[in-house]
Amino acid sequence: MKSKKLGLLVLTGMLAMTVLAACGSDKENAKEAQASGGKLYIPVISKGFQHQFWQAVKQGAEKAAQEFDVEITFEGPETETQVDKQIEMLQAALDKKPAAIGFAALDSKAATPLLEKAKAANIPVIGFDSGVDSDIPVTTAATNNAAAAGLAAEKMAELIGGKGEIALIVHDQTSRTGIDRRDGFKNRIEEKYPDIKIVDIQYGGGDHLKSTDLTKAIIQAHPDIKGIFGANEGSAVGVVNAVTELKKEGQIVIIGYDSGKLQMDAVRSGKMAGAITQNPIGIGYETVKAAVQAKNGENIPKSIDTGFLWYDKTNIDSDEIKPLLYE
Repeated sequence: MKSKKLGLLVLTGMLAMTVLAACGSDKENAKEAQASGGKLYIPVISKGFQHQFWQAVKQGAEKAAQEFDVEITFEGPETETQVDKQIEMLQAALDKKPAAIGFAALDSKAATPLLEKAKAANIPVIGFDSGVDSDIPVTTAATNNAAAAGLAAEKMAELIGGKGEIALIVHDQTSRTGIDRRDGFKNRIEEKYPDIKIVDIQYGGGDHLKSTDLTKAIIQAHPDIKGIFGANEGSAVGVVNAVTELKKEGQIVIIGYDSGKLQMDAVRSGKMAGAITQNPIGIGYETVKAAVQAKNGENIPKSIDTGFLWYDKTNIDSDEIKPLLYE
């Protein structure tokens, strides 16, 4: 009898411990439910931080976060060549099980396995700026980069008189922006201007120092070159620096993309003929807005065109252009 009573006491104790553990678990689950019942969390992973463009995108994302009452984080690797670092950031963001995620891919193919994980976990992905070379993103908030670069090509052709040698300095050949800006410019020239020859296309990683060296090499190899297109802020600044250092100002037409203080100063001084401006604040805003809509199950267009405009020293301070520039 004693052994039976002892057994019953042990069993009763174990049951009590199980009940207490279950209660503790319920409390923890309640806490988690309460936390998940708070603000939606949306990480936004950009291509980098070294250009003012990304700071303007961040500003737009924060504006939308405040308006839609969600929590965001905004991060990116130190340079736009650190694909592995960006992939690590994407993995860390997915590990937090966010409501949705904004992603501007440095390498649209390298991110595919993690985007598949996001899809499997029902985490909506919103592409922005570069977008992602995949059907997984619900939408992409971006400039029509091919069309914008086509406009840059038209301006280049006009300014060099429709003939001569030109070159391109592009930030990369793996991101959607790099590919679209390169091909948009190149295709427009080849389709419409048979007397203009593209003699070289180089990739500087968006770094103005590397882009400067690449531009110098192009100019030395092609002394008769008449124009160079810099496909992003760092590329364009590098072209300006190279032309200035080689004392070729006024001899080579420079067309840029984006803005930033150095590029804007170059346009105002006449060193750069002009540039394409995007709407980076709009890109950030629409990314977060679309993330909220996707989480709520709303219908969203497959792409969100955030627009672009040409600016030069004649309109850089106009009411239309000024809000789209960033320093």
